[in-house]
Amino acid sequence: MQLPNAFIKKYQHLLGDEAPAFLAALEKDSHSGFRVNPLKPGQPAATIRQSEGPVPYVSNGYYGHVDGHSLDHVTGWVYSQEPSAMFVGEVVDPKPGERVLDLCAAPGGKSTHLIAKMSDRGLLVSNEIFRNRAQVLAENMERWGGRHVVVANESPDQLEDQFPQFFDRILVDAPCSGEGMFRKEPAGIEYWSEDYPAECANRQKKILASAMKMLKPGGTLVYSTCTFAPEEDEQMAAWLLENYPGLTIQEIDKAPGMDDGRPQWANGNPELKKAVRLFPHHLKGEGHFIAKFILEGGAPLRSTRTKKKKKGTRSKLAATKDQQGLWQNFQGAVVPNYQAGRLVVFGDQLYDLPDQIPAIDQMSLVRPGLHLGTLKKNRFEPGLALALALDPSEASQVLELDLEQWRTYVHGDTLPIKGTYQNGWYLLVCQGHTIGWGKLVNDTLKNFFPKGLRF
Repeated sequence: MQLPNAFIKKYQHLLGDEAPAFLAALEKDSHSGFRVNPLKPGQPAATIRQSEGPVPYVSNGYYGHVDGHSLDHVTGWVYSQEPSAMFVGEVVDPKPGERVLDLCAAPGGKSTHLIAKMSDRGLLVSNEIFRNRAQVLAENMERWGGRHVVVANESPDQLEDQFPQFFDRILVDAPCSGEGMFRKEPAGIEYWSEDYPAECANRQKKILASAMKMLKPGGTLVYSTCTFAPEEDEQMAAWLLENYPGLTIQEIDKAPGMDDGRPQWANGNPELKKAVRLFPHHLKGEGHFIAKFILEGGAPLRSTRTKKKKKGTRSKLAATKDQQGLWQNFQGAVVPNYQAGRLVVFGDQLYDLPDQIPAIDQMSLVRPGLHLGTLKKNRFEPGLALALALDPSEASQVLELDLEQWRTYVHGDTLPIKGTYQNGWYLLVCQGHTIGWGKLVNDTLKNFFPKGLRF
């Protein structure tokens, strides 16, 4: 890896005697990892057996690669995530029932961690400003199986109008210069320049200003980056403390190999030691910075913009009686133990909207809750997201497939089914994993695994 000379000189100056070990670590291989999904009803034993051992600071984290075509990965029982990045969700540490915002959420690793720690209770808004990345985020959240998740595609300043002083916890995993990922993603080196960290810092200030308007008094803000740059790390934490008097920085419990924040790289405020730095020459992982804040007492700044109301939009989103009837017929016959909340319709797609979300008529959404399926003429066709969110016990019509049949299923082929089964929809299960839907017609199982996901 060819590091820029300006980068080398910068960290030789900042790190002094540490610099040779730091720069040598960037020449070594990066580390891979994965987290186990506690929302699923079992342990992914096959994937764990192939791991390189547990990540010591994450109870469900492991070192090692994940096969993207394995049963465990395809059904959301594991999520591939770089080990250092796993610590961010541990620091946010949301509780069941809370309202949580992941403001810069794509591709979804941290959001999957958050909804798991919430036991899928409460509300998680996962936001991504870029539409194509928001689509990837939605796909990853659906595979994980969270029900109380809304995936938004908004700029932070637009989102602040929707949620003034609303969230108990906000994660800003800020877009940054990416220095901490150079050995994992060497292409990032091409974008780096001496001025790039300062450019990123200016964007980060705007994002944080929006986040502060959405944070409840008493709420928690976690700011993280995957860069070593002080301009985006300690200096950004110092900027927050200087500009928001009600904000206090909290001590982060550090595992062995994790470093304190470095006040000397900012304004010298000793409180900055409470932040955490993850360096690749001290820890088995890539570079990260994390700072945790509490908004004590007083209120954050409110947005001064006024929202334009769209008349009648809300009523158009609610499912009609006929649409509700199509769902209820399917639900009663196939998934009687799943109880939907607020049914909303986007186009011909039916969603179960989480209870704690306010009116969504002014929001650009990719996933307004759990995708239940598609409303066809006089019938309802269930979606993959619903299958992956279900426990087999919630369905009355279940078909067990073996591993070879699962491979046939994800390839998109029909399956012959022997036995005395009645025609109709079935939740398909393989080795305890819900895998999708099939429709049995005269001993032939029609395949409804999405065409774009087949392999």
